[in-house]
Amino acid sequence: MSSRLGRAWLLAGYLFLYMPIVTLIVFSFNDSKMVTLWGGFTFRWYAVIAHDTEVVDAFILSLKVALMSASASIVLGTLAAFAMVRYKKFWGRTAFAALINAPLVVPEVITGLSLLLFFVLCERLFGWPDRGILTIWAGHTSVGMAYAAVVIQSRLLEMDKSLEEAAMDLGSKPFQVFYLVTLPMIAQSLLSAWLLTFTLSLDDVVATAFLSGPGSTTLPIVILSRARLGLNPTVNAIATITVAVVSVGVFAGSLWLSRQETRRAAEQAAAYREGMGRALVS
Repeated sequence: MSSRLGRAWLLAGYLFLYMPIVTLIVFSFNDSKMVTLWGGFTFRWYAVIAHDTEVVDAFILSLKVALMSASASIVLGTLAAFAMVRYKKFWGRTAFAALINAPLVVPEVITGLSLLLFFVLCERLFGWPDRGILTIWAGHTSVGMAYAAVVIQSRLLEMDKSLEEAAMDLGSKPFQVFYLVTLPMIAQSLLSAWLLTFTLSLDDVVATAFLSGPGSTTLPIVILSRARLGLNPTVNAIATITVAVVSVGVFAGSLWLSRQETRRAAEQAAAYREGMGRALVS
């Protein structure tokens, strides 16, 4: 009885989370301009989007910013995670940890407003930077870095340091240890952090609204501005494409992680059998 009740609650939770998305996807193929009234099946709204330069440019800009911010986030997040895990005591460690975790708890509207004021001050003092792709990228990276640091830090805490120590005892230099031992062991967490920060950047609205400028409008901002003017089937089509892009990326990443985990388990099992065989022979 308890098992059936748990499954029912799980199903209800999934329906609550994903039924609105499914409804949006279905109505993106609605032939009627009334989004609440089904008028038949059609692809014409996707054809309209293909000729909508504003949407296409915004989508390309969103992808560029997401790729740049996700890549920068895992680099900075990895450095921050190593500092927190491998160096237990250093001056300012508490303040450093607080600054790393601050974007996770501070409302994004506060983050966006503070970054806007900072960039406006820099522009007045130095004449740079103009609000655009650079300021959006900086804002997304400042938030994504915190999420990446948490994900990578959790993997570093679980990792066996004796493997790195053994590599150094065998004569490997610190960079070789990181490249040949540490990096492969944290590769899955790096990919997870990259996918997470990519998704966060791709659908960010609040910070982007503060940091974007003329000619640098991302896709979520375009969707929001058009939705304010009234529901339109093209908005459903745009959102469906966004969901499809994110879903494909997450699915591909999850598949890669699963295969890597299976391969690592097989390698560990083979190493264990080989060790047991040598022990029996000796």
